[in-house]
Amino acid sequence: MTILVNQQKAIPSGFSKILHFHWALAFLLAAVGSIGILMLVSVAGGEMEPWAAPQMTRLAFGLVLMIAFAFVPVSVFRRLSVLAYLATIVLLLAVAEYGATGMGARRWIELGPFRAQPSEMMKVALVMVLAWYYDALPAEWTSRPLWVLPPIVLTLIPAVLVLRQPDLGTATLILFGGGAMMFIAGVAWQYFALGMGLVLAAIAMVFMSRGTKYQILENYQYQRIETFLNPASDPLGAGYHITQSMIALGSGGVSGRGYMQGTQSRLNFLPEKHTDFIFTTLVEELGITGGAVLAAAYSLIVIFCVLSAISNPNRFGALLTLGIGTTFFLYFAVNMAMVMGLAPVVGVPLPLVSYGGSAMIVVLAAFGLVQSAHVHKSR
Repeated sequence: MTILVNQQKAIPSGFSKILHFHWALAFLLAAVGSIGILMLVSVAGGEMEPWAAPQMTRLAFGLVLMIAFAFVPVSVFRRLSVLAYLATIVLLLAVAEYGATGMGARRWIELGPFRAQPSEMMKVALVMVLAWYYDALPAEWTSRPLWVLPPIVLTLIPAVLVLRQPDLGTATLILFGGGAMMFIAGVAWQYFALGMGLVLAAIAMVFMSRGTKYQILENYQYQRIETFLNPASDPLGAGYHITQSMIALGSGGVSGRGYMQGTQSRLNFLPEKHTDFIFTTLVEELGITGGAVLAAAYSLIVIFCVLSAISNPNRFGALLTLGIGTTFFLYFAVNMAMVMGLAPVVGVPLPLVSYGGSAMIVVLAAFGLVQSAHVHKSR
């Protein structure tokens, strides 16, 4: 779809910005983050340490950051978009050389007293730079071949850098995020049909490269794909994660076993119960009902982004809001599909619920950009 550009006027200033702050969106984000803290208490056996206490601090800091960003004119973020993208590319390159390694992947970098994951930042930086690009580009040029190429390059560079860490899940989300931004901006559907053909060809190349010196993925990533197709083939090995996840999901029933009563997580049958598989813990303890409530909260957050973007006459602000909303949707949709056996296990956390500092703060900072676009749109 194409978003029209109009002149901004009647943009709020001073304390009147508080009145235009999207309080319902902020409340939902805080509520989902609070659910995450409750689940981290549960998987720790009722204790705040080692996960819930630091996560609570990050949630508070992230909400303050979101509010602070809301008061910054969205035009400032527009001017910083290219710089944010380039800086994140530099961080991704630095990770390859100097990054910290964990669980077989080099994804983190030490920034003074902080440990950051640049791949999480790139999800937002890519949305920002593509929103800037399409805002600067005349609408009638959007589908011209010469002007379709730059967004593809801007998306592929970070995707390749993240894939080399290796982090297949985040690389995939970056590719989908870039493609979604192109679609939102109004790129003709024929390019997406061509892209789908290239994706199928790339998938074929990935499998054909296995066992050769040009192998594209790591062996454990191929194993994850095989496990997705047939988890029962190795229930105590590569299929253990998804097998235990399915057991936990099924044992929750409609209403669940009760808060802090999940046997799979409390008896440590469920791996990564505080990160990638925390949704499984939630459904086991609170049932399908609890899972549906969380999914509804996520859906409302995305709907609020869409409604805000539709009513925003500023092209950059609208594209930025839709891009962040779409990226957030991809986050939780992929995680939920992953733990339910509908997608390969690719290590994508559940936003605002899974334990993780970079993911929590980046998500809330991204919604600070959404709030800025909402507060400063013309009315």
